[in-house]
Amino acid sequence: MIENSLTTAHGAPVGDNQNSQTAGKYGPVLIQDVHLLEKLAHFNRERVPERVVHAKGAGAHGVFKVTNDLSAYTKADFLSEVGKETPVFTRFSTVAGELGSADTLRDPRGFAVKFYTEEGNYDIVGNNTPIFFIRDAIKFPDFIHTQKRDPRTHLKNSNAVWDFWSLSPESLHQVTILMSDRGIPATFRHMHGYGSHTFLWVNAQGEQVWVKYHFRTNQGVKNLHPDVATELAGINPDYHTEDLYNAIENGDAPSWTLHVQIIPFEEGLQMKDILFDVTKTVSQKQYPLIEVGVMTLNRNPENYFAEVEQATFSPGNFVPGIEASPDKLLQGRLFAYGDAHRYRVGANSAQLPINSPKATVQNNQRDGAMRFGHDTGHINYEPNSFNNVKEQAAARVSNYDIDGSIGNYSYDDNYYSQAGDLYRLLPEDEQKRLVKNIVDALGQVSYPEIQQRQLQHFYRADQNYGQAIADGLGLSITK
Repeated sequence: MIENSLTTAHGAPVGDNQNSQTAGKYGPVLIQDVHLLEKLAHFNRERVPERVVHAKGAGAHGVFKVTNDLSAYTKADFLSEVGKETPVFTRFSTVAGELGSADTLRDPRGFAVKFYTEEGNYDIVGNNTPIFFIRDAIKFPDFIHTQKRDPRTHLKNSNAVWDFWSLSPESLHQVTILMSDRGIPATFRHMHGYGSHTFLWVNAQGEQVWVKYHFRTNQGVKNLHPDVATELAGINPDYHTEDLYNAIENGDAPSWTLHVQIIPFEEGLQMKDILFDVTKTVSQKQYPLIEVGVMTLNRNPENYFAEVEQATFSPGNFVPGIEASPDKLLQGRLFAYGDAHRYRVGANSAQLPINSPKATVQNNQRDGAMRFGHDTGHINYEPNSFNNVKEQAAARVSNYDIDGSIGNYSYDDNYYSQAGDLYRLLPEDEQKRLVKNIVDALGQVSYPEIQQRQLQHFYRADQNYGQAIADGLGLSITK
């Protein structure tokens, strides 16, 4: 083989990459030109299916360094000692936007972190908001349908968005955050991140506590005015992606300090607002933030497709010492994310370099499409009499009692208190911007009954809140 020779996918040298084989100078192209056929066929298959949600995003490599000893609360090895460093890969994204959409749309931002720990990969897959619109996975497909394109017109549909929200009052808290200044971050670097759900930490003695994750940006929180965001969407729809890349490329490595709220196990089960309701926050006065460590992003991807597009994150990727809570939305995500990856990237997506753990994998799974690194031994089952690859009792999940009758349950009907509290906490100028944003969006709805239904939710959260929006729309609130 001549050095630097262009080859086919199978390694054979290519003689002409400029001209197809034809029958004579003006003749038709020949099907025997296998190099041409290979190029065209591969080109048609160069993209995996777009993510249903979080399609548009950017990513970066970095490191997480522990700054506080929390081994009293979790036996997770990557958190075991101050100074311990773990490589990470982080992906930021919009939620509803497609691959070609603008970065500066009003939308929550995905905030996903993969920790390549010595005990396997651990993923925190959250958003830049501490809560979400719904609290049960059974509503997720319906919710996302309203955020995507209308199946008939193929246009975004404000009627569907507000119809769903008005019929799902648990969304009010998140809607308030979304329509506030925080709805359009200035950059990915200038926003906080959250695990959103409640998780369970278990220490070496088997003691359990509930935790909430908070990534606090060390760049400070900055947001965009809607007019500036709209202008940027036209001038540079990749504004956030470009900003993150350039910051890291220029040595201005962004960082976030990870904190947790720790809630005693039994205390968490007795809280007035159900701890597992992801539409609600947990008081930081009652359960203050405790520092864990610092995440710094210091290296850009070398290949966007290989490292960002093919990256797969799942809240079901746990390590010993960190477990799921009964949060119903989280429980649904434990299945849905892994299933999405198996469909979108393939059954062996965990073998791709960006997803492959640093820890040794021994799971007896063989074959399947795009499998590489095949095992050669006879043994692909457990238990067996021939090797020492065994289950580890120390890695078993912890136990706690549950009780109740099988049925379809809602957490509670307290949809309004935290949304009202948030509105009253905002400075007056931010309240005015919040109201204007809602008026501009809700004013696009063409059904008065949807507007009235949503107005009543705002009014129940705070009378001034609801009345200001009604005034902006030129409507009366039906009492």
